[in-house]
Amino acid sequence: MQKVCWPYFDPDFDNLGERIYGPPCRVYIDNDSIKDCTVVKVNSENKQGLLLEVVQILTDMNLIITKSYISSDGGWFMDVFHVKDEYGNKLTDKSVINHIKHAIGTSRRESDFIKASEAHNNPNNNSLEPPLSDHGEHTAIEMTGTDRPGLFSEIFAAFADLHCNVMEAHAWSHNARLACIAYVSDDNTHTPIDDPSRLASIEDHLSTVIRATSDPASNSTHVGHKENETDGFLAGQGKGCMNSNVERRLHQLMLSVRDFDEPFCEPSSLSLLSSKLEYCDQKERKTTIVSIGNCEERGYSIVTVKSKDRRRLMFDTICTLVDMQYVIFHAALRSDGADAFQEYFIRHIDGRALNTEGEKERVIKCLEAAIERRVCETEEN
Repeated sequence: MQKVCWPYFDPDFDNLGERIYGPPCRVYIDNDSIKDCTVVKVNSENKQGLLLEVVQILTDMNLIITKSYISSDGGWFMDVFHVKDEYGNKLTDKSVINHIKHAIGTSRRESDFIKASEAHNNPNNNSLEPPLSDHGEHTAIEMTGTDRPGLFSEIFAAFADLHCNVMEAHAWSHNARLACIAYVSDDNTHTPIDDPSRLASIEDHLSTVIRATSDPASNSTHVGHKENETDGFLAGQGKGCMNSNVERRLHQLMLSVRDFDEPFCEPSSLSLLSSKLEYCDQKERKTTIVSIGNCEERGYSIVTVKSKDRRRLMFDTICTLVDMQYVIFHAALRSDGADAFQEYFIRHIDGRALNTEGEKERVIKCLEAAIERRVCETEEN
């Protein structure tokens, strides 16, 4: 009988680097160094979007970030966050501490796996969108357009006419622009709507409703459905949905309709809701200062943001910079409870700094808009 030989591969070889150098992501929780807050330290191999993922996890847990230092120049990422719970106390619950460690480590590994899969399946995809979630129980409908009095009521009336059950909906209005994400199912079967002809009818009907405005300059209306993973929709489903994923998508939708520009409606045609938002925006804009300088020696652009402090401020700022395809190399944030100061050392994803006044002006306006979108939170039933 012929003897067959083949090389031996040690099954532990794949994680040899981790056993020698340690895990690719280390999370430390320090409750002893500072009296009134908990220090979260994250050391990891660097990759684009990791900072946003970490901030997103902390934001989803309703933690208040009072101070932060970020450095990711080179191949290693080092983050320090001073955090408190939603009541302003240190983190003492062991389950919360363990969840932070697990969530950040899991997010790091899942993101690497998803990006590797996307690179294999679609090597030309340059999307910066975060990983998708399964949509097994509903269909997601995205809408953008011009805001006007009673528009939300008209949209929900249209869903009722189309026999769609709205399970959940999120909407933002700013500078007379609207972005909305609605999760719907069939009114009779309570299952996702996947019939192409019916989806086309829903999109056509909603587009007609949103376009029904007297403003001739309104040409940014968009209605689309996202019912499965290949569509690239960012939000999750059901109770497991991460709120900041939805909010990041709303940021992207508002950016797509250029809500950072002045409203294209005359003031007299704005709704009471839009007028209230505009008043709050103008009030906030006086206390929000964004400036951009250059660090010639290192080739960075330095973005400085001074504003009133509030929840999710850091998430909104980083989300906007990442979605505009800028890489954050260093950053610092501090807050005294009333005012916040943020500083980011960035380059464009192609490696260049912000060299033109037009590009700087656009970044300034987009960051102002990202901060202003949350200034007034109004709910319409």
